[in-house]
Amino acid sequence: MFENPNFAFPGATYEEIAFLRQAVTGLTESQMSAFQLYYSSKRKSESDMLMYCIIGFATFLHGFQRFMIGQIGMGLLFFFTLGFCFIGSIVDLANHKTLALEYNKEKAFECYQMAKLRA
Repeated sequence: MFENPNFAFPGATYEEIAFLRQAVTGLTESQMSAFQLYYSSKRKSESDMLMYCIIGFATFLHGFQRFMIGQIGMGLLFFFTLGFCFIGSIVDLANHKTLALEYNKEKAFECYQMAKLRA
């Protein structure tokens, strides 16, 4: 299942690989290479997201994880409310895998569109 070198991303989970396999159907070999290049530079691993959540929680930079995944509005809301009185930050800490997967799905779609434009 993990033999495909196009999906050899560090820290990739089964869910992410399954989604990617489904998402890139119909790409040519050159488009697949472009997708891999684009996606590998944009994706966040679960360990990265966990690190962002811990940094945000431990340093009182609540919302740091949201800024890192491009959710500026939520990041500001977390920052000014101290992570919704710490509860939102704790929830993000517990759900870091989901945050990473949702972010990676968005980036995979963007990378797919960029790869499709490549002729």
